[in-house]
Amino acid sequence: MNQPIIDTSPKVSDEVRKTTCYMCACRCGINVHMKDGKVAYIEGNRDHPVNKGVLCAKGSAGIMQINAPSRLRAPLRRVGPRGSGQFQEISWAEALDTASDWLTRIRKTDPSKLAFFTGRDQSQSFTSFWAQAFGTPNYAAHGGFCSVNMATAGIYTMGGAFWEFGQPDWERTKLFVLFGVAEDHDSNPIKIGIGKLKSRGARIVGVNPIRSGYNAVADDWLGITPGTDGLLILSLVHCLMAAGRIDLDYLARYTNAPLLIDDATGLILRGPDDRPLVIDRASGALVPFDQMGVRPDLNAHHPGHRTVLQLMAERYLQPEYAPEAVAERCGIPAPRIRALADEIARVAFDQAITLDRPWTDFRGEKHDRMLGRPVAFHAMRGISAHSNGFQTCRALHVLQILIGSVEVPGGFRFKPPYPKPVEAHPVPHCKSQPDHPLDGPHLGFVRGPEHLALREDGTPARIDKAFTWENPMSAHGLMHMVISNAHAGDPYRIDTLFLYMANMSWNSSMNTRGVIEMLTDKDENGDYVIPRIIYSDAYSSEMVAYADLILPDTTYLERHDCISLLDRPICEAGAAADAIRWPVIQPDRDVRGFQTVLIELANLMELPGFVRKDGSAIYRDYADYIVNHQRKPGIGPLSGYRGNGDQTGRGAPNADQLDRYIRNGGFHVTHIPGNAEFYKPWNVAYQEWAVGMGFYDKPMPYLFQLYVEPMRKFQRAAEGHGERQPPDHLRDQLRRVMDPLPIWYPPFEDGNVDPTEYPLHALTQRPMAMYHSWGTQNAWLRQIHGQNPLYVSHKVWQQHGFAEGDWARLSSVHGAITVPVALHGGLNPDTVWTWNAIGKRKGAWALSEDAPEATKGFLLNHLIHELQPSRGDGLRWSNSDPITGQAAWFDLRVKIERVEPQTECDPHFDAIASPVGRGPKDLTWKVGQ
Repeated sequence: MNQPIIDTSPKVSDEVRKTTCYMCACRCGINVHMKDGKVAYIEGNRDHPVNKGVLCAKGSAGIMQINAPSRLRAPLRRVGPRGSGQFQEISWAEALDTASDWLTRIRKTDPSKLAFFTGRDQSQSFTSFWAQAFGTPNYAAHGGFCSVNMATAGIYTMGGAFWEFGQPDWERTKLFVLFGVAEDHDSNPIKIGIGKLKSRGARIVGVNPIRSGYNAVADDWLGITPGTDGLLILSLVHCLMAAGRIDLDYLARYTNAPLLIDDATGLILRGPDDRPLVIDRASGALVPFDQMGVRPDLNAHHPGHRTVLQLMAERYLQPEYAPEAVAERCGIPAPRIRALADEIARVAFDQAITLDRPWTDFRGEKHDRMLGRPVAFHAMRGISAHSNGFQTCRALHVLQILIGSVEVPGGFRFKPPYPKPVEAHPVPHCKSQPDHPLDGPHLGFVRGPEHLALREDGTPARIDKAFTWENPMSAHGLMHMVISNAHAGDPYRIDTLFLYMANMSWNSSMNTRGVIEMLTDKDENGDYVIPRIIYSDAYSSEMVAYADLILPDTTYLERHDCISLLDRPICEAGAAADAIRWPVIQPDRDVRGFQTVLIELANLMELPGFVRKDGSAIYRDYADYIVNHQRKPGIGPLSGYRGNGDQTGRGAPNADQLDRYIRNGGFHVTHIPGNAEFYKPWNVAYQEWAVGMGFYDKPMPYLFQLYVEPMRKFQRAAEGHGERQPPDHLRDQLRRVMDPLPIWYPPFEDGNVDPTEYPLHALTQRPMAMYHSWGTQNAWLRQIHGQNPLYVSHKVWQQHGFAEGDWARLSSVHGAITVPVALHGGLNPDTVWTWNAIGKRKGAWALSEDAPEATKGFLLNHLIHELQPSRGDGLRWSNSDPITGQAAWFDLRVKIERVEPQTECDPHFDAIASPVGRGPKDLTWKVGQ
């Protein structure tokens, strides 16, 4: 026998081009291997701060995105009815002229007639700048139906939240507790971190109705009843306070626990200069909280006032928060709740760690060491997407503050440019007038009723009703309410809906069929109720068919992008980092990057900030903008290689900046000095470093807000105080939900439907192999998740006599679906769930009509609605958190019944025509020799 000749060193590539992945929001570094000018394969970049070479299935499958048959090929103008999919290819000149004509007419008369909303893009700093220049108040991204509760609760409580705001101290954490975390957010960093924890023998606890992914590898799993996380957390607070296992020194120094609250008003006692006052333990005097050398007294007494900690003890030590009182509702036995509280306390206090790093706090006190509480938490959409999500997220932030585990060794650590106090953020602006820019940023953080986005007559200034009495702290807007409100003319009609990468006619809407009907509905004159729709995407998604004008985007390897410190950066807890994407390949279609298209439109409309006084363009394209735009002098989209290339954070624009990023692998990192790595909100060294980086213009030390005074201001307004008053029908709701200390109340749907008729909770999760809608048209990823069953618990399986291969009818008060079922043992007994966004509509994404995604894939969206069931009061109540407007996806209650097996999931939708047709049966190609 002859030994076969095997080439053990085949030619891998001619060249490696390093850039940033876009297959999820981790934004990992990737090495794109090229052969003959084409992409051969993609691997992780080992030098990158986010993934350190690790790459998931999504990232590797990026090559299938740039070759996807569903890619749009040229600008399109609708020539048939909306939904018909009938388009005519047009030139970019015609497309831009059409769009600028439509938009210019609006801008010269009433800019608020434009609603401009973007999906999972990563350029929100730029798109908001464009919308502000246009002059419309109606701008936001997808956060309002993703995780705004988590982010906003974190900002108001401690100046940041999880994921992009911060991370566990993976090197030192000994106990890691996850609440409501699926596998789609921060996937690779969490996988790397969990690997580190397990290698050191650290404990992992998962709190989630569903045991999959991270929860499946946890050492302990608590299968909580959906919507009760806040009750569980407050029970843990009860146990810790009752046992005296809270960090009193930390609370006194770094939080508003010692601040004095007026019994009559519920407002913080302040001095003549408006600084909060505390009682100094040594002198007994009433002094400003930040006075040099002061030691705040947590148990202080002042006539007519109590400290925040006293108010907390009075509330949370009540028996209603004891484990025995909450166990049945949470679905977790009381002994297990107490065991988790005991474990948190034991690790935080009995296994405390110290670092011998001297540091100085904002009061001028010098410390010889840094004390660490090695307990870290992480949470995401699972606890956020409920109508009680804001207060639940607040409760979790407060829990970790009570044990002193935030910004300390072993605990939760902020990522630059966070932490930032709420005062470092803008308040929302909404003054729109013809031919003028908006009077300030659209989004922000209100401090009280005076900052609501209301017109002079008290009606909402925004089409989504963000920053109104219905949802005062809606820092990310309410994308899920835009189409519904525009269709209803509530609060007013719009002229043009401009969407980017937001699949609103399918899985990015609350109720798919309802939104389709609204997009195609006509008035008594035969005109569309929403007159014009402009849409931009790289792929022929379901939304394409409902637009009037299509502006085709590039794929992520064909354009410039900026992952900016002004936006959603890729920082680590010990370093500031940002990154770019750049065209590692050139498009083979007549497409343009959406951000560049916005600049071209801005130049045509001569928007301020984009053109000079003589009308000439300031920026040629998005790459030019990235390099030369300055948000304020010396501060631009990218922090690295500024000035002559040797300045970081602050510095003049550098024409060579993008090339320097490319030569460095597509990113830039600058590390925080060792003495500034922890205690960031109070550490003088960090504050000075942050000023140098441009995060602040001056040091901004602040206290964590266990008691959020702006919320109390809204309560007071509801009680009749102040000039700006809420409508009467919202007073009771505001009084109840705007509590300045965390509370728990049942999800709204629990009170709007009969829990006996609809006994089950229904949830979705994104799988680790999917993130964007485009995941299930990816030829490689489809092989992992080509269809999705409805997973049911042992209890439900046995009650209904299900067997393998069975189907079920799942019903809510809004509709019904018929779907295949599967048994899942690791599941809360009264919960059903499925993977999100697997189901596709026939005709979309260049898939064949018999594709499993279109026949055996389905959405729960058909069972959800953007409005709550009617209360009989004639009002439209949003199905969202009443504080932020976060879409309450996970409040859904359903009932289930076994049915005969089907050939396809129901409901059926007619196939839509696609401007790109169908892809080939076999997608194959060869790159190079």
